[in-house]
Amino acid sequence: MAEEFNILKHELVPEHIILNEKEKKELLEKYKIKPKNLPKILTNDPVVKALNAKEGDILKIIRKSKTAGTSIYYRVVVKK
Repeated sequence: MAEEFNILKHELVPEHIILNEKEKKELLEKYKIKPKNLPKILTNDPVVKALNAKEGDILKIIRKSKTAGTSIYYRVVVKK
């Protein structure tokens, strides 16, 4: 039987982490924003599905860069 493909382990997919409620609150307070102010990621995105993230979750995306080192992005999960 063939091994199932895991998108989270693909070299071109940056690390994605679902923030817990405390982290979510701290992020929103730090930047004085609401979830609607964050860039969006759809519930049908393959990474969102792989993480089993739900609408309203906030994902922390950690990207590695040869020039910038590491950069962190946030996305809120929304329905289509």
